[in-house]
Amino acid sequence: MRIAIFEIQDWERGAFQQFEGQHELLFSPDRLTTENAANYPDIDILSVFIYSDVNARVLQALGNPRLIATRSTGYDHIDTDYCQEQGITVCNVPIYGSNTVAEHVFALLLAISHNLVEAVDRTRRGDFSLTGLRGFDLQGKTLGVVGTGSIGEHVIRIAQGFEMQVLAYDVVERDDLAEELRFDYVPMEELLAQSDIVTLHVPGNPKTRHMISGPQLDQMKDGAVLINTARGDVIDINALVGALATGKLAAAGLDVMPDEPSIREEAELVHSFYEEQHDLRTLLAGHILLRMRNVIITPHSAFNTHEAMGRILETTVENMERFMAGEPQNVIEQ
Repeated sequence: MRIAIFEIQDWERGAFQQFEGQHELLFSPDRLTTENAANYPDIDILSVFIYSDVNARVLQALGNPRLIATRSTGYDHIDTDYCQEQGITVCNVPIYGSNTVAEHVFALLLAISHNLVEAVDRTRRGDFSLTGLRGFDLQGKTLGVVGTGSIGEHVIRIAQGFEMQVLAYDVVERDDLAEELRFDYVPMEELLAQSDIVTLHVPGNPKTRHMISGPQLDQMKDGAVLINTARGDVIDINALVGALATGKLAAAGLDVMPDEPSIREEAELVHSFYEEQHDLRTLLAGHILLRMRNVIITPHSAFNTHEAMGRILETTVENMERFMAGEPQNVIEQ
């Protein structure tokens, strides 16, 4: 088969080497566009990331590939209606970093509960005083998990290892999961009122924008901790600063900020096209939260491990192999 892989970065190429010798491989670091599509006729399998515009004209210029294997979860860059009409199979990477982000939640939480940042900075200065470093145990604390999708599920599983009590809220409750992992779904107001730590795992959309604002922060326990690895605008930043300044919240651990540029998915952040257009350090520089001692901020890096990035490529290769074997997987259904 003739396989064309666009938006490929050097570190990704090795994942596709197994096809060499058996199939014709064409690599391009460029986006696939209406301008360059004609240079790649008679393609059987197409793989792209999210910056390529895979519209009807492009697909016709390629000779209508049999398979599009996007190296992403999202697929709004692909004309799926046209693909359905033409019998073109479209596969994506449904999940690649659920456990990775969940682990980062606890990295933030443990850094807060053990005052790790201050402890490390102080020790590097040669100061071994324990004054002000007393933290708190996770064992026995109540963790409120907002959103019980794949990431929220992993968070709950990890929380069990710390012997925490878990409350959860979701618009779609997974009763089988609640029974398996022994946690309770409760209304949002109850979760906020009873949780020592609240962690957010919801998508960014108009319905979730500022779902944690002044009224919700007021409902939380005095001295609670808030963790956000979801999307920045889920929290009203002005209300958050106020709650942290007054001590209503003891601390916050944030991997996302409201003034980040809009992204479609995390893998975009490590792609060269994104780096050309945005500098998160500049966007976050000078932000008041960066100067607050009870806030830990990481640069939207929760997803970024070797394993998570490797799973994107592994799943894409598997999607291609299964299609060739006549057993396609991760197919986008219209």
